[in-house]
Amino acid sequence: MELTPSDPGARQLIQSYGGHGFTIAGRRHDGAVLVFPDRTLPWPVAAIGELAEADLAAVLGADPPVEILLIGCGEKAEPVAPDLRARMRQAGVVIEATDTGAACRTFNVLVIENRRVGAALIPVP
Repeated sequence: MELTPSDPGARQLIQSYGGHGFTIAGRRHDGAVLVFPDRTLPWPVAAIGELAEADLAAVLGADPPVEILLIGCGEKAEPVAPDLRARMRQAGVVIEATDTGAACRTFNVLVIENRRVGAALIPVP
């Protein structure tokens, strides 16, 4: 699905998703990614059920710190383990898990609003 952000500037806006990957700031990324307002990183997670705190180390170490982490779970939203959600909250990061499309759209809006946001995205076919 193609998304059409207003003014991308130097930000990592998500332009499209699908086909097992993403187009972010004009560059194609195959597979799962971590997206921050200033950079995009590969992310070796294939399913939310296997998500561990170590998989979010880049989020916890981000500068500036991430306050909201959108997790795109794939084609449908899935729950994040309560203990992981609690540990991230203690670190100052609120997790919002949705389907990947909703996470992409919300990420773009929050980036344009200059919010301290990150997105952990599992691709959809």
